[in-house]
Amino acid sequence: MRRTGGGGAMLASLMVLAASFCGSFGVICALLSGSASLWQSAWSVPAGQLSIAIDPLSAVFLLPLFLVFALGSIYGHGYWPQREHPESGRGLRFNYGLLAGAMVLLVVARNGVLFLLGWELMALAGFFLITTEQEKADARRAGFIYLCATHTGTLALFAMFSLLGANTGSLAFPLAGSLATGGTAIFLLALGGFGVKAGMMPLHIWLPGAHAAAPSHASAVLSGIMIKTGIYGLVRVTSFFSEIPPWWGWTILIIGAISGIFGVAFAIAQHDIKRLLAYHSVENIGIIALGIGAALLGRSYHIPQLVLLGMAGALLHVINHGLFKALLFLSAGALIHTTGTREIDQYGGLLRRMPFSGLFFLGGAVAICGLPPFNGFISEWLIYLGLFQTVQGQPLPVSLVLLAMPTLAMIGALAVACFVKVFGVTFLGEPRSEQSRHGHEAPKSMLLAMAGLLISCAWIGLFPTSLAPLLSSAVLSWSSVSAQSLAGPMSPLLLIGISGWVLLSGLALVGFWLWRRARHAPEKVATWGCGFPFPSPRMQYTASSFGDFLVRLFRFGLWSERHGGQVEGVFPARSEFSSHTPDTVLDRLLLPVMAAAAWLFYRIRHLVHNGRVGLYLLYVMLALVVLLTATLP
Repeated sequence: MRRTGGGGAMLASLMVLAASFCGSFGVICALLSGSASLWQSAWSVPAGQLSIAIDPLSAVFLLPLFLVFALGSIYGHGYWPQREHPESGRGLRFNYGLLAGAMVLLVVARNGVLFLLGWELMALAGFFLITTEQEKADARRAGFIYLCATHTGTLALFAMFSLLGANTGSLAFPLAGSLATGGTAIFLLALGGFGVKAGMMPLHIWLPGAHAAAPSHASAVLSGIMIKTGIYGLVRVTSFFSEIPPWWGWTILIIGAISGIFGVAFAIAQHDIKRLLAYHSVENIGIIALGIGAALLGRSYHIPQLVLLGMAGALLHVINHGLFKALLFLSAGALIHTTGTREIDQYGGLLRRMPFSGLFFLGGAVAICGLPPFNGFISEWLIYLGLFQTVQGQPLPVSLVLLAMPTLAMIGALAVACFVKVFGVTFLGEPRSEQSRHGHEAPKSMLLAMAGLLISCAWIGLFPTSLAPLLSSAVLSWSSVSAQSLAGPMSPLLLIGISGWVLLSGLALVGFWLWRRARHAPEKVATWGCGFPFPSPRMQYTASSFGDFLVRLFRFGLWSERHGGQVEGVFPARSEFSSHTPDTVLDRLLLPVMAAAAWLFYRIRHLVHNGRVGLYLLYVMLALVVLLTATLP
């Protein structure tokens, strides 16, 4: 009897589920205890200490981590079964669990060496997940770029912890607000090191390729959870300081605006559904950065409402993005599972064939666009409210924070346009390929995981007050703002939750009315085609044609390549249009510079190391002369 390895896969999944349940239970118990639980033990590593703790700030990052990992392990049974992937299946499951453990370790670590241990384990596990399909060239390329980027960031973190240790006398994490201002180098190193992992633009170069190359449930973890460790590190380091210079907040605010706008602009220009979702992660990291920047400015200018609402919105968006981005990647995995391609233009008409997957994708799209009644609306509303309150009686420099509001509005509008494109081209209209024509619904294990994430998104949108105590406690542990100032600004969440229920009830009534009317309508009616009796899939909008107008608006930053599309004459010849938008930072700047440097060093090596013995003897003689000259008194 042939062994398929299904038992081992089931055992691995059960272990992840049990670990997630125990971890969630431990975090909830730690929160209910009302104080940060600290555990310390000696460690033989120089300057290291086994010091871990769970406080509300750690809990904000741990709870979505446990949920997404548990649901992803269930999803993997249908998406990446061991019997179909006998060579890569075991490695994928091992590194999936290793990644979860590494992230838990770094979030609870309270020592620099322990934190970096978790950081490096996370980086290596992420690399092996990205290169799961190492026989593919794009996976190897994405893994190489990821490895270079993440270790560049790690070097910055080594320097940051060294400076931090020099200031405090040890590598133990200082208490919140215990360091005076003057940590400019520490802040810049933290911004660079953690910014690479978070995917802040222009440090996002590894993110689109890596998230596209990994299996979908691994992409859900990488994009929804792993990049948040960069946000966690930045928030944790800024909590150490009692005084925050205003330029810290302005810097993060500007980076957030750039990441948000150009992240969604690049997403609109993509044809690969996973690269599109990856660029949306850059966009959402920008929204989180806007909230953090606003909160830092609130601390600098002593505005408690801005501190609370900015940081609460940022932290809630950390949770929300982890949920709806994981949902979208799992939904994209269902599309890839049935069609075998990531190209949006090869889809079409899939809503009839995949109604549940289409519903889950639509729910995730509504959430990521910040529309009620889902969770994305709540976090963005908190940031909006924090920015709006800066108008009231604040001096001119602080009022400039208001400029972030139109930026946030533009990001939301572009996100809506992008997901209208994706949903319309993918699920509506007629199939554009044979794979799409014969598409089928995803297996039950995949649907179950997506349903769990959609319910979580709806829960936060309809019951936002359930997370308010956790967010308030996290802000208190991050800043020195008084507890009395937290009660008022969060109170409208109850009204927003009720409004969400009213909206949902209205949608349900409209849906029921349409369903009643549809029962009496003819079963098959041709789609109206502007009077043309023989419409075909070629007459539909493609991903390129739908987003062409918006891509042109941002051509100063996107530098898209356009091919064809010109129609000339009364009886024009057959014409085709296509567009391609490479990454501006990676493909237009870094890779050409690296190629030029490689060519230069190759020429230098060819001149210096050319196999001529006489030249080597000359090097030896010159070295001796230099050494003798240097040692002469």
